[in-house]
Amino acid sequence: MKLAINGGKPVRKRPFPKWPPYDRSEERYLLDAFRSHNWGGFPAPNKYARLFAEKFASYHKAKYGICAANGTVTLEVALRAAGVTAGDEVIVPALTWTATALAAVYINAIPVFADIDPETYCIDPEDIEKKITKRTKAIIPVHLGSNIADMDRIMQIARKHRLVVIEDCAHAHGGFYKNKGVGSIGDFGSFSFQTSKLMTAGEGGIILTSDKEYAERCHSLVNCGRKEKGYDSFKGNMTGWNYRISDLQAAVLLGQMTRLEKETDHREKMGNYLSSKLSGFPGILLLKRDKKITKLPMYEYLFRFIEDDWYGVTRDAFVSALSAEGIPCEGDFYIPLYQNPLVWVSADDYPMIKRIYGKNILNSTKFVCPVAEHVAYHESVWLHASLFMGTKSDVDDIVRAIEKLRENIAELRDSKNIKLKSRWRKK
Repeated sequence: MKLAINGGKPVRKRPFPKWPPYDRSEERYLLDAFRSHNWGGFPAPNKYARLFAEKFASYHKAKYGICAANGTVTLEVALRAAGVTAGDEVIVPALTWTATALAAVYINAIPVFADIDPETYCIDPEDIEKKITKRTKAIIPVHLGSNIADMDRIMQIARKHRLVVIEDCAHAHGGFYKNKGVGSIGDFGSFSFQTSKLMTAGEGGIILTSDKEYAERCHSLVNCGRKEKGYDSFKGNMTGWNYRISDLQAAVLLGQMTRLEKETDHREKMGNYLSSKLSGFPGILLLKRDKKITKLPMYEYLFRFIEDDWYGVTRDAFVSALSAEGIPCEGDFYIPLYQNPLVWVSADDYPMIKRIYGKNILNSTKFVCPVAEHVAYHESVWLHASLFMGTKSDVDDIVRAIEKLRENIAELRDSKNIKLKSRWRKK
């Protein structure tokens, strides 16, 4: 059976379900906001921003929710509200989106890279503890792809060293750990509503916290530093930004709240079905799932491609061939932040980094993370949530395509048509 990458018939020609999904709920709330003539973020929070924040926070078991412009500024605001200042160190995983580290940079703090656990791809708690210094003020664990970080161990470390924990939940809407929503376990939770995320208004973000003063500080920072009724009891004033979300965006998100649990459960069911099919498959390992995870979010289904078991077929060749079979996927979805060209952070602009990184963070050898490098360039395979919004027959196509590649290893290994599509510089 000739591989599609060599001109053969692909396993799948029909598209997977369109992303993002929507129904009449978004339309109803959006039209109501539209007809109100009050579309922006002021007064802050505006009608739909307030309603959505209350519902989203309550669902995740947090007391307060503060909507903002996107999931980068939510991290930035949380750090500032927690009292992180210039020169403080913030520990982040090496394998994540740039915002996790750059949020610290933007307030003149210093990101410190910790390696990831090879079995979960989330930040390694033991490496966190190794990276703590007298200047460390915060940890930002990321719930990556379709997994949740070891929050018990992370919170234990944080309390021992009196550190603030800001959960980066950009991939984890609707996830639960020990029956508690992600984002409500640490001191803060940060969510993104960018187009690809599990809930989206195109852009947007929200901060969760159960600390009243933290919540008031976040509201003030998002609303240009104003102290309005409901968030004016904290001492002093803060220099803020206009980081408000619009009420049109919040209305769309309120509509999506009506389906969050149902869609989360469905994706988890489809992901578990794929895992049952791939369990024991030669050359593929499933990520370890902590038994404390009680509801699994599924932004990106990840599995481990073991190159040594594919007789000369690289992860990148596998990804290229699987995509040709009609299964959209990526390999180096993320690369280590210190090798990512988007993290071109110069000491000329952010002088605090000079103490650790010299002139620039990019290509720094200060915190080399070998597990993150191996995973990024040789092992991880990423499948977006949209592939799991349909039926078991859609998942069966994923399995059939992988089986086809395995049955034709020699053809794949020797193919001259492998065209790697990476958005990053290769190592």
